[in-house]
Amino acid sequence: MLLPVNATLGVVLAVLLVVAVAVAAVARLGHARAIALAGLRAAAQLAAVSYLIGWVVGALPWLLCFLALMFTVAVRTAGRRITRNHTWWWTAVPIAVGVVPVVGALLLTGLVPPRGISLIPVVGILIGGALTATVLGGRRSLDELEARRGEVEAGLALGLLDREARMEVARPAASDALLPGLDQTRTVGLVTLPGAFVGMLLGGASPVQAGAVQLFVLVALLVVQAAACAVVLELVARGRIHRVPLVAAEGE
Repeated sequence: MLLPVNATLGVVLAVLLVVAVAVAAVARLGHARAIALAGLRAAAQLAAVSYLIGWVVGALPWLLCFLALMFTVAVRTAGRRITRNHTWWWTAVPIAVGVVPVVGALLLTGLVPPRGISLIPVVGILIGGALTATVLGGRRSLDELEARRGEVEAGLALGLLDREARMEVARPAASDALLPGLDQTRTVGLVTLPGAFVGMLLGGASPVQAGAVQLFVLVALLVVQAAACAVVLELVARGRIHRVPLVAAEGE
């Protein structure tokens, strides 16, 4: 076991969280309160989920409900990170497009058995990857469109369609959403040993088995994130996800 679950672990975690909050406060990074709340929320959520997973893995209906809850929370989180208006719910599309086909393929090929103990961690990792790509791609696209609105209007003046003009400005920025996944894949084993690899080793698997599982996770994440990034870019370019009413934006 890597970490004993005892009072010492609790004290160390509390001290680390206090240090993180203090550093953010002293450096005036602006997220000290958010760091504190995130740490406390993570502790509460992981405690609840740790007990809940042991209960839902044996019942298919509850397993499906749990997976649906994971997806719903991811959509809500991504949507609210990108925009504050009603268009936030469109983030369900890139997350679903990235995750559902990959999970379906893994189930059909038998690489992932249709059991809760296998599905929950795999689907969770993939939804997390899609969430990250959707948030980064959506935020960077909208930020760029706001900052370079004049270039979009110039494109429209030259005869480009609305989608094409927005796409020309937003595409390079949205593509930055793929960089974290690419860097993680490029440096795996050299800079970091990701969680799946370490978890397999701690579970008694051989290094070869652990490496194969980690490679599978990284490649699957590349597919999921590329699909999510492409779809959220398309939604932004078509005006499905926006921060201000399109009519007002185009009339200024």
